[in-house]
Amino acid sequence: MPFQKVQTEKLSLAVVRQIELLILRGILRPGERLPSERELAERMGVSRPSLRDAISNLQEQGLLTPKAGSGIYVAEVLGSAFSPALIRLFSSHDEAVFDYLSFRRDMEGLAAERAARLGSDSDLKVVQTIFDRMQSAHDRNAPEDEAQLDAEFHMAIIEASHNVVMLHMMRSMYDLLRQGVFYNRQMMFQQRATRDALLDQHRAINAALQSRDPDAARVAVELHLDFVERCMQDQQKAVRNEEIAQQRLKHETGEA
Repeated sequence: MPFQKVQTEKLSLAVVRQIELLILRGILRPGERLPSERELAERMGVSRPSLRDAISNLQEQGLLTPKAGSGIYVAEVLGSAFSPALIRLFSSHDEAVFDYLSFRRDMEGLAAERAARLGSDSDLKVVQTIFDRMQSAHDRNAPEDEAQLDAEFHMAIIEASHNVVMLHMMRSMYDLLRQGVFYNRQMMFQQRATRDALLDQHRAINAALQSRDPDAARVAVELHLDFVERCMQDQQKAVRNEEIAQQRLKHETGEA
């Protein structure tokens, strides 16, 4: 018969599973510091030896990492999604920019649709809170803050879609975007007219989500990323035109 005696699970394994789920669901994020051993043991209702056993297990898995004199942190696992060689290719070829935007359009459109259907009330409150901060940054003319909140807004939608594979894949993509691998996203928030348009687009996305309208949420995201793509095309044309103009100027002035 395929039955075995039921055994009480080791507390350390229960701790491992709980922390694994927090990382899998994106609640604990790469680079985030865990509470102190004493505080964490108290919160989880386990002994410190059981907690140490669990932490050791998670470190062996590569999910947690110690920093001398600082504590235990969630490991930076996102970089493993792409090899350094592929990242260099992304950063050196323009076509990667538009493939990236196309990929985002498809994935984030789906995420917005799912978030409108499946996101909890708390999920949508997070999205609303970030949008309100974006509006505030816009009003006080803080483009760097607005650019940061833009990334947080999009990630909050992906989190609200409740698909852990999409969550970690898109976090990895956003990590590369923050590094400037695909394009300088700060550039888009330097011109007032562009910033106004972007805010209106995010307002439309947020409104569709808060209304729980999946179709409208998807369309709003797609229109937003279509706009971003046009901005990138215009920026690339402007750079090429300036290079040509400089060549013409040097020719006219007799510069070498």
